[in-house]
Amino acid sequence: MSLAIGSHAPDFTLKNQHGEEVALSSFKGKKNVVVLFIPFSFTGICTGELCAMRDDLAAFQNEDVELLAVSCDSMFTQKVFAEQEGYKFSVLSDFWPHGEVAKAYGIFDEARGCAIRGTFIVDKEGALRWQVVNAIGDARNIADYKAALAAL
Repeated sequence: MSLAIGSHAPDFTLKNQHGEEVALSSFKGKKNVVVLFIPFSFTGICTGELCAMRDDLAAFQNEDVELLAVSCDSMFTQKVFAEQEGYKFSVLSDFWPHGEVAKAYGIFDEARGCAIRGTFIVDKEGALRWQVVNAIGDARNIADYKAALAAL
């Protein structure tokens, strides 16, 4: 199941790697948001994708855009992962209730207990403007995110 473009993106509040609560709705009226779900921290494709975002961070986290990475790993795992890789953006924990946000976005893999690889761009009004959902083993192309953000 995927969400309809133009529909209101499901709101959520999750803890980041520092234990701070981050609400999607807190960016309403202020910033577009890239919500990027990864299956597992510390895995090859997930690390590669987030490092690509880290290395081009100004395109995804600036006065107009906020980047929120999400996995079902614990906040403590996210803290070590973010520190080890030098992530300067929020890495959120959808650990408990397990996968609740991934389920709201229609991308929770019940058999594996993780989110599949989904990215959602939410505009300043809270509406879903772009999405891509890939299989767990299929990396995404960050150039697609840039194009979608440029179109807002």
